[in-house]
Amino acid sequence: MLANHVLFLDAEALVIDKPAGLPVDAPRDGSLSLENHLSTLCFGFKRWPQPVHRLDRDTSGCLLLSRNPKAHARLQQAFEAGTVEKLYWAVLDGVPAGEAGEIDLPLAKVSSAEAGWRMRGDPAGKAARTAWQVLSVVDGRACVAFRPTTGRTHQIRVHAAEGLGCAVVGDPIYGRADPVGMLLHARALSVPRAGKAAVAAGAPMPDRFACYAAGFADAAA
Repeated sequence: MLANHVLFLDAEALVIDKPAGLPVDAPRDGSLSLENHLSTLCFGFKRWPQPVHRLDRDTSGCLLLSRNPKAHARLQQAFEAGTVEKLYWAVLDGVPAGEAGEIDLPLAKVSSAEAGWRMRGDPAGKAARTAWQVLSVVDGRACVAFRPTTGRTHQIRVHAAEGLGCAVVGDPIYGRADPVGMLLHARALSVPRAGKAAVAAGAPMPDRFACYAAGFADAAA
């Protein structure tokens, strides 16, 4: 029940720890999505909260929802202005060269009848930038902190695979599927607000990261 996954709540905003496997938007196959849970996230308001941004189906962690239309507009403006601070944790299928840096790789959508759609690096695409830092290496896989300054679809996943040469573990599109699932987690989110405290939340490490918990231990402290 998502009401038990609340990380932040006030009159304007709500942050939940979205489970991996739950899509934000309703899938075409009619399976359950965030929309099916919105009525349980009202907390005394008649209006259902609305997502301000998106996380991929298999990405867990901090998801921001607005609690009224005016707040929704202001929170969206913060994303568009690039003032939102976002931290993601990921385990990569390999170890990138170097310890830290910034990936500046524009992204564009491509599709085919055989493979469906995906994103890829394209100089003519939309600007996309992600700062990264290797926190540790566990069994030949890098535990990495990503801080995207833009919010393109699949941005971290493509930047990991194409920009660093190491896909996120369990990524079925840009890497290879894994029984444990995709090891990408929206660890923290901070949205500044004029005249009041920022919307700020941190999502605990999910169980599927258990084998790599030591790799993130110092960062979590």
